[in-house]
Amino acid sequence: MDYEAEFAVVIGKGGTRIPEESAYEHVAGYMILHDVTARDMQFGDKQWFRGKSCDTFAPTGPWIVTRDEVPDPHNLRISLTLNGETMQDSSTSNLIFKVPYLVSYLSQSLTWKAGDLISTGTPPGVGVFRKPQVFMKAGDSASVTVEGLGTLTNPVVGAPRN
Repeated sequence: MDYEAEFAVVIGKGGTRIPEESAYEHVAGYMILHDVTARDMQFGDKQWFRGKSCDTFAPTGPWIVTRDEVPDPHNLRISLTLNGETMQDSSTSNLIFKVPYLVSYLSQSLTWKAGDLISTGTPPGVGVFRKPQVFMKAGDSASVTVEGLGTLTNPVVGAPRN
């Protein structure tokens, strides 16, 4: 299991084919998303869905911070620690796609509903691309921090056995 610190956009007002200039009208706020990925499934399947969709993956929180409380969502420090060691440390200023573009672009092919989330991608430093590789294992603790949004800490547990 690999870790990915992510900044998430929370949709507050549904819509489709939203112009970029009115995209923020559809944003309720922001939160932290820990994009947990089973790299063996992802690379074995040659696509991402199953490797990112296991039970307990993609924890969010610890709360939603409303849009008015975040003056600039493109200027927030984002980091992840694994057992207290910093593995990712960057800024939302490095996002490839800005929030208004994501809301608008994705709405061209889907209809947003209140409560939908957009996960914006992860900074450098994920475990699979480290030398040597670093993966999460049962007993670890992973914490994602986004400036102004708080810290989301999750214990890493093993898969349940039948």
